[in-house]
Amino acid sequence: MNLVAISEKGSVQAAAESLNKSHTTVLYSVKKLESQLGTALVEVVGKKTRLTAAATMLLRKAGSMLETARQLEKLSNRMAEGYESDITVSVDHLCDRQWIYEPLALFCSENALTSVTLRETSLSSTRRFVTEKRADIAIINLPIENVPSSFFGNVRMRPVISSRHELAGREEITQTELMNTTQIVLRDLGSDNSAGGENVGWLRTQRRITVDNFDYALDAVKSGLGFCRLPEHMIQQLSGTGINTLNVQEGFDYQVPLHITLPKGEDTGPAARELFQLLQKGALVRKN
Repeated sequence: MNLVAISEKGSVQAAAESLNKSHTTVLYSVKKLESQLGTALVEVVGKKTRLTAAATMLLRKAGSMLETARQLEKLSNRMAEGYESDITVSVDHLCDRQWIYEPLALFCSENALTSVTLRETSLSSTRRFVTEKRADIAIINLPIENVPSSFFGNVRMRPVISSRHELAGREEITQTELMNTTQIVLRDLGSDNSAGGENVGWLRTQRRITVDNFDYALDAVKSGLGFCRLPEHMIQQLSGTGINTLNVQEGFDYQVPLHITLPKGEDTGPAARELFQLLQKGALVRKN
């Protein structure tokens, strides 16, 4: 490392200052290495000390090993600070995944020690991942009693249907007409009973098809089975895929505010807090 410092700083004195060592200590370690290798590693040119060609070649050859050593040192420091080996982030199914992936990519680029598990939740399971402290970070649709949370973003929900469906070409549709159309709804992932769990929104159709997630719902809509309310960020990615939005007379779209929280509170580890701050920063950019 002394040779690296001399190469970067341009002199033994500058290298010693950057390493918080004395000039004599740095020079002694270099001379000791020269004795072991049997070749000169530094030379004096004018009033400056610089690396010899042999030292430059040595550093070039050892470059990958030095980088590995730096990474190991960084990892050991993080382990000493109590960084978690794995953290869990629960994400309500309404959330735009890009709100998660972009901060997560930055987190992973700076943290090679911690693995991250993403868990999709909906309705009661969103709440349970917080109240039962299953997650280190949670994206939730509604604030939970006695759990501090911050605004994360708004998601607009809009009704869509296959362009092949008879309602697709209509300028305006009444709720009465929708009542006779099959509705695709999402199951409460927190319920073990496929017929139970929490329900939200307008559910007055005579027949419903219940699925586990939006991927299934989208396939069902494309197949012409009926209509479904989807997040607008998902609809924006469906241009040219045979999906039409519906214009309902009485109004049929609404916004859902999402929030971010730390279910474990003061027991949250440093890695989770680091990712939490990155996610919050992204939310602040979207808000502004």
